[in-house]
Parts: sequence; structure tokens; C-alpha cells
Amino acid sequence: MLKTISPLLNADVLYALGAMGHGDYLILADLNFPSDSIARQTVLGKLLRMENTTSAQAAGAILSLMPLDTFIDNAAERMEIVGRPDELPDVQKEVQSEIDKAEGKPWPMKSIERFAFYEKAKKAYCVIQTGERRFYGCFVLTKGVIPPDAG
Repeated sequence: MLKTISPLLNADVLYALGAMGHGDYLILADLNFPSDSIARQTVLGKLLRMENTTSAQAAGAILSLMPLDTFIDNAAERMEIVGRPDELPDVQKEVQSEIDKAEGKPWPMKSIERFAFYEKAKKAYCVIQTGERRFYGCFVLTKGVIPPDAG
């Protein structure tokens, strides 16, 4: 345990968050996502896990340390529901709430079609699989910067 760092963040996840640079992005995946096979194709090359967490819990812990990229309009993305791209299931509403809380303001979350999401995931820095059992608990989070004058 470390002070001010969520106990949900294990050593492997902390390493990945620290190693990522501005513009690198991670995949936050539910249990149904093909996490292991896609993770092998990422920059890190191995699957990271945050077991026993929901997507929202994992997002909250990650975003307590990692700022989102303010230079792009898709720093937070969600996997679209097949055939219903505008529908937001509860799991996505909960992650949206964690994003808004972490950034201190409403933050737009873009949607990405399922197969486009898979292709984008292969180019990610890493894949972090949560314990989320609900469908469409899959997200892309792009790392931003921390200004020199920030604590």
C-alpha cells in the first residue's frame, strides 16, 4: 500500500501508467473483450489485470494518476453497442461520471464502432482487463500531460 495511491492499482499497472507518454493510450477492457490476444499485439505486449473491479472503479483509480489528453477530442472513447451507437448502457454512464470527476468538468466521451475498437486496441500501449461482467465495459483512455507547475 502507498499513500494517496489507490490500492486497486497494482505494480504492473503503475509501471505502465508511469511508462506511458503523452498521446499513448490504454484499453480498459471488460471480461468479454479478447484481452489476452489483443494485449500481445500492444506496445507492452502482455495483459495487465485489475481483477475484482468494475470498469468505473478501474477508470477512477487510473484517472486519479493519469490526466487525459487535452490536445485531441477523443481522449476518452467507449465501444459502441452494435446496432445502437447512440445508446449508453449503465457501465458507460458510470465511467463517464468517473472521467468527469477526475477532470473536474464534463468531458466528452466519443464512441467507436466495435471492430474499429479492436483494431485501435492492437496499437495501444497496453490492455488492462477489469473484472467487469457487463457488456460494453470497454474504453480507450489517452494520456495527457502534467504541467511543470502542477503539484
